[in-house]
Amino acid sequence: MNDESPIKRAGRSGGRSARHAARAAALPDNMRPVRAGMTGGRYKPLSDAEVQKIHQAALTALETIGLADAPPSGVEILTGAGAIMGDDGRIRFPRALVEDMLAVSCKDLTLCGRNPAHDLDLSGQRVHYGTAGAAVNMVDVSGNSYRDSTLQDLHDAARITDVLDNVHFLQRPMVARDILDNLEMDINTLYACCSGTTKHVGTSISDPSHVGDCLEFLYAAAGGEAKFRARPFVSMSNCFVVPPMKFATESCEAMETAIKGGMPVLLLSAGMSGATAPSTIAGAIVQAVAECLAGVVYVNAMAPGHPAIFGTWPFDLDLRTGSMTVGSGEQSLLSAGCAQMHAFYGVPGGATGGACDSKMPDMQAGWEQMGTNVLAGVAGCNMVYEAAGMHASLLGFCLESLILGDDLIGQALRCVRGIEVDDETLALDQMREVCMGTPDIPAVGHYLGTDQTLSRMQSDRIYPNLGNRMSPKEWVEKDRPNLVENAIARKEAILATRSAARFDPELDTKLRAQFNIHLPA
Repeated sequence: MNDESPIKRAGRSGGRSARHAARAAALPDNMRPVRAGMTGGRYKPLSDAEVQKIHQAALTALETIGLADAPPSGVEILTGAGAIMGDDGRIRFPRALVEDMLAVSCKDLTLCGRNPAHDLDLSGQRVHYGTAGAAVNMVDVSGNSYRDSTLQDLHDAARITDVLDNVHFLQRPMVARDILDNLEMDINTLYACCSGTTKHVGTSISDPSHVGDCLEFLYAAAGGEAKFRARPFVSMSNCFVVPPMKFATESCEAMETAIKGGMPVLLLSAGMSGATAPSTIAGAIVQAVAECLAGVVYVNAMAPGHPAIFGTWPFDLDLRTGSMTVGSGEQSLLSAGCAQMHAFYGVPGGATGGACDSKMPDMQAGWEQMGTNVLAGVAGCNMVYEAAGMHASLLGFCLESLILGDDLIGQALRCVRGIEVDDETLALDQMREVCMGTPDIPAVGHYLGTDQTLSRMQSDRIYPNLGNRMSPKEWVEKDRPNLVENAIARKEAILATRSAARFDPELDTKLRAQFNIHLPA
């Protein structure tokens, strides 16, 4: 037992270089430590009784308060299904109507990518992270400043998203402020996103007169209307309500056209707690749930089972200043509580997580992005929007932060995956062998290099691409690598190559002949 010579252990043939090569090889999807669609839901900030209270309060709000300002078409759709138009102009929703429409609503939704490998299964509490928002500025990390966002920035964000393992979808994160015509901006937004990534794309089309043209673009890009309807790779993010408890008339009209055209819709309620939603966390969730339940009735009265995401996005407010605060602990609880309500209804749902109030990718950004992303994920939110790249309370987007967010979301996903407990992971056999040895192998007193440690080191743990775990000595020897500088270098490397998602040249020529595309060919 005093022999200090190395112990030869079974299963380690091939030498150091072979083991390094094996670790460098890509794992099959089913063995990766984290991946899109892992099941969350272990974290439940609300008790079962509290979930019921929120549900009942939302039904009471719909039955007694209702929503105002539905367009004439919406009034016809809703009252035809059993909603009641009051003398005060507000539409109220009987409990039985809400429950009936929930029963026929889409439960097992798959959001398609142009590449089927990127399809997102939203059944149960499968978790996916992606971008979103409507930032009007770009963060310039080199100049510590902000500038107007452009169409090229949007395309660059799509191209970067396309190669990030842990950013699962691209919802338009910024506005192309260099395109002044709103219809051309909507169409070019679609082009910039879809030619940059084959992952699922979400976009906003607020003017109902633009939806038909956007659908024509998507039908052309898909190779025909039937092909798009079979695999709709773009969904509409639709702010169909203006909190508190009012329909957004034009957005509702746009939503109706999108549904007829075969687009999935995100039913987005984005009240601000303390301003356009109650200041209490529970009250803000009640209002968001009530508004989205009204959306469920609206959609399913038009087209039973149409793919729709229950988009409860209540935002937190700094009540001292009146400014939005998307990186707070309160925001984390708002989104986690909403995720629990999605699971209660059994509908695919989305909420915000990962955006920050910090202006630059700094320590504040890190704690704000991580806290909200983790809680939304472990609560089982199907779609965590604004999960990477979003700064300044949704006013600024940062490409370097998008890249850093891939590492951050990877760690959040590891929390979503949780702890597996079985005979193998309890590791009693390992403990016995390491502490007591076997007839053939003496005890070594540590787990470094054991067969189990080596066999699980890739499948159990996620390792950052840019995050730095060097010792101070090694850090100095490596010329003190800087996180943001490394993100800049990776951004430049990604954008130095042509987009793998670009359209086929023949299709691209046809699209450019039919639509005024602003990006160069």
